[in-house]
Amino acid sequence: MAPLLGNPFASGRRSRMFPALFALILGLLLVPGCATLQSLTALSQVRFDLDGVSQLRLAGVELDRVRSYDDLSLVDAGRIGAAVLSRRLPMEATLQVGANNPEANPEARLLALDWTLFLRDRETVSGNVEQEFRLAPGARTEVPVRVSLDLLEFFEGSTRDLVDLALALVGAGEEPVEVRLDALPTVQTPLGPIQYPRPLSLSVTP
Repeated sequence: MAPLLGNPFASGRRSRMFPALFALILGLLLVPGCATLQSLTALSQVRFDLDGVSQLRLAGVELDRVRSYDDLSLVDAGRIGAAVLSRRLPMEATLQVGANNPEANPEARLLALDWTLFLRDRETVSGNVEQEFRLAPGARTEVPVRVSLDLLEFFEGSTRDLVDLALALVGAGEEPVEVRLDALPTVQTPLGPIQYPRPLSLSVTP
């Protein structure tokens, strides 16, 4: 994991640096006032990661406790198969984003999070979390990101193939699938809300 500003979003086991964000910080530091500097310093210490995926549903069938296509009941398999034949396969899931604020740090505030979801390196859907999260010192704050998409808009295959793809998102199925969230946070500072200059990447392979 990595600092929010210095190396903004940790991607589970990988991280990237964003020079444009340093330019933003330097610009803000030209504004007088210790409060601005303290706020930016606090934000730079917050660490983010993507824990994984939960609350997975495919065509209304809960998959969190299913490990393979063969574990589906006849009713559930039939329901998903019927959805595939109708050319519409809705999938819903919650991506678990965690924010860790060090104990010695002041409270930080995340105001919003715009996001784009990538599966198998393919861009799928976008959305936003418009909710304020107060990141208390010495605590981990969960930021749930609820996603919903029609799987058949982005992937083809048999009913079994598509079920395996969905199951891979929760660490089951035939092959692991990288889940990537490109996120654009909006944070509170003494100057008011400020949005990051470019998206930050979080990824995990369950």
